[in-house]
Amino acid sequence: MHAPTDSHWAAVKRILCYLKGTTSYGFHITRGSSFALHGVTDADWAGSIDDHKSTGGYLVFFGQTLISWNIRQATHMCSLLY
Repeated sequence: MHAPTDSHWAAVKRILCYLKGTTSYGFHITRGSSFALHGVTDADWAGSIDDHKSTGGYLVFFGQTLISWNIRQATHMCSLLY
């Protein structure tokens, strides 16, 4: 960037503070560990008893280690008219 603003520098400072506080985080990889990256996903279409909204989610693994996940309920309900 040719002309960073104060908000850019604030974002950089926030990122650096986060990285400083997470230096002990990481993956424990041992000899013979699998380096496979795989994901699992699932969805429940209109399964909520209360509002009939759909729920879906995913998990991402690096070997045996869970590295990312997300679960989300739909924000809108779709109705079909026959």
